[in-house]
Amino acid sequence: MVEGNEDDRLSKLPDDLLLNIVERLDIADAARTTILSRRWKDVLARLSKVVIRADSFESKHTTSKLKKEDIVQSNTTVLDATRSILERRAGSLHTIQLLCMQFYLGDESIFIGQTVANSIATQKVASVDFTILTKVRRNCTKDELLTNGRQFMSFFDSCPNTFGCLARLTLENLRLGESAFPKNFSICKQLEFLFLHNCDMGIQSLLEVEHPQLSELVIASGCFKRVHLKWAPKLTILKFSIFRSKDDPFCLGYVPLLQTVSIINTALSWHKMLKLSELLGKTAISILHLNFRSEKIWVKPEGRRQLLPVFHKLRIVNLLNIPEECDLTWTMFLLQGAPNLKELRIVVRDHLCLVEQRKKGAFSEEKDKGLEWEPSASDFKHHNLAGLSIYGRFQAEDKLVSYARSIMQAAVNLEDIKLYKSPVCQRCKHMRPEWTLERSHRLATKSKRGCPRRSGFTS
Repeated sequence: MVEGNEDDRLSKLPDDLLLNIVERLDIADAARTTILSRRWKDVLARLSKVVIRADSFESKHTTSKLKKEDIVQSNTTVLDATRSILERRAGSLHTIQLLCMQFYLGDESIFIGQTVANSIATQKVASVDFTILTKVRRNCTKDELLTNGRQFMSFFDSCPNTFGCLARLTLENLRLGESAFPKNFSICKQLEFLFLHNCDMGIQSLLEVEHPQLSELVIASGCFKRVHLKWAPKLTILKFSIFRSKDDPFCLGYVPLLQTVSIINTALSWHKMLKLSELLGKTAISILHLNFRSEKIWVKPEGRRQLLPVFHKLRIVNLLNIPEECDLTWTMFLLQGAPNLKELRIVVRDHLCLVEQRKKGAFSEEKDKGLEWEPSASDFKHHNLAGLSIYGRFQAEDKLVSYARSIMQAAVNLEDIKLYKSPVCQRCKHMRPEWTLERSHRLATKSKRGCPRRSGFTS
């Protein structure tokens, strides 16, 4: 690129727009822009958001287990890149508003943390996002979890000022002592986002969360018996994935701003069915995502009286990966308990590729056991549901047709129903026939037959 070239439209953009574009680039690519022209030379010194990721510099590994020298090389590269970028801004008046860093847990982590701490002390960095990876990414042994936990706490204790300024933190594969999480929460006072993947304090441990700034919490896997959100006044989003407890996976204390709850679980035969009225307590959420992962339905249908206190503000519901063998009538309890519901999205599909795996696990043979439900009134009407989307690959078309008709008759102001074939994973792709366009249109016609014409129907 040559400065002054009339075809150089990118360099003619306003500074704020140019910086916005460069901030979206990988840091290695962002650094390369500095050689394009004199105007681009100081771009890195003016970025308000800087992203430095270990996987931007390393080759793609085909296994989940790295060698020690891979970790050292990756972290050294991240450290060098961090120092280089921060040194470029030595005399800059522009503060990095958000520094996002991804690196591996290792001996070099301390130097990365100390470098960031020095930048925070000189007001070069306002807030920080850490994603800390482990040497073994999947299927960690008990000893590996414990080793990772000790190494993380050593890093944490060496850089308290850095962790005290973190806005976002993502951790994986750690087993910590009982006092570790309370200590972490007390020091990470600015934390707004926390993602814990396969982290716990031992099998059947209890995690208590008290934090003044936390707005989003994601718990994925791990061996917690329960997560107790005792006091989180700014929490708006809670995501819970894969729980191994026989009891309710979490309980809610003071969370007055909670708006979105997402629960994902592969239920085994011993998992209890959850009552949403009890699980959600005194909250009044507006968005609910439930993902059954094509296994046993783990939600217990309840009556309007039980659900109304927690569902009276509910606007959007996503019910994902309902097994194909299950009837959908039970989902009507959500309409009865959520009078202000606007959108309902349902995905029905099986994973044929997991048939052999199911034989080895304690999966339930009856995926719809306990779903018995009777409407509170035969003439029930819902006045706010506007949109229904169904993604399906049904064993029997009649289930889809019957359910669509039930919704159309109950939802008096329904504006649109959309039918799609549900997505298929690559391993299942060649194990089942595809929906034809003719079949899709036939289902739409059958569903509309005998129902009011007020609803649009897309297939």
